Amino acid sequence: MALPVQGRTAIVTGAGSGINFAFAELLVKNGCNVLIADLALRPEAQVLVEKHSKGPVRAVFQKTDVIDWQQLERMFEVAEREFGEIDIVCPGAGVYEPHWSNFWRPPGSAPSKDSPTGGRYALVDINITHPIRTSQLAIAHFLRHRDNGRPKHLVHISSIAGQTSALAAPIYVATKHAINGLVRSLGKLERLGIRVTAVAPGVIKTPLWTDHPEKIKMVDDSDVWVTPEEVGEVMLALVQQEQVSEVIGDRSGRGKQFKVSGGNIYEVSKTVRLVNQFNDEGPGDRPGNTASDHAAVEEESFQLLAQPGWGRPKL
Repeated sequence: MALPVQGRTAIVTGAGSGINFAFAELLVKNGCNVLIADLALRPEAQVLVEKHSKGPVRAVFQKTDVIDWQQLERMFEVAEREFGEIDIVCPGAGVYEPHWSNFWRPPGSAPSKDSPTGGRYALVDINITHPIRTSQLAIAHFLRHRDNGRPKHLVHISSIAGQTSALAAPIYVATKHAINGLVRSLGKLERLGIRVTAVAPGVIKTPLWTDHPEKIKMVDDSDVWVTPEEVGEVMLALVQQEQVSEVIGDRSGRGKQFKVSGGNIYEVSKTVRLVNQFNDEGPGDRPGNTASDHAAVEEESFQLLAQPGWGRPKL
């Protein structure tokens, strides 16, 4: 199932910034065409697209709202038109528990944008419905090109939140538990030449943390950040290699190695760990997994609950 990415094509949602940008950039550097699907590009992503607009290896931006299924279908159509066959799909777009779609700020309350009569949460649509639908579209494409025998890869973005609980972010945590269940359930697609895996990052220095005051307040100076590039390197290994090293960047084979196979979740802190489905030890306090001050954010949740009429929005 190993797939050297040179000469291949990938779709990465949410690659306008953060982990997904780091993965897309690594793919391009290793000779893989990439379609970046996002609402917008941060400056570093814009530079990547402009630099590789022409040539043997290209990066193409397709503006995409991942909660719109027609736009997801269009994303695949554009990738096929630009590059032909698609080999790697990463439904990576995701958000933390933002104020505009948040358990503690229910639909109809400020500043929620979820309608009390809408029947859905934007956070759920982005973090789990979009990966499910993108996976369906990817598998359909992969099966149409099954005859050539080239292995295919779906790489999902989970989180250590998929192994834990957090009062401050119940919906986010639920979506990441769901990603783990989805990936494990699809693991046997390896029989058809489709490998489905996920990385589960810890505290990553991306806009998902740094641009969100409600999240960044959990981190203090003693906490260790993991970089998007370190996570991207593990994602690349899940596609290109049959084993991934416990020590990020170590390809010597002398250290502890984990077999890369469908249905597996790989926790990424300052090291890599295979997350077992049953009787797992949990993420623990490994460097890069710990945000020290959850209490400050949890207290904010209790303050919201203390407001008169919580949970009873005006229709």
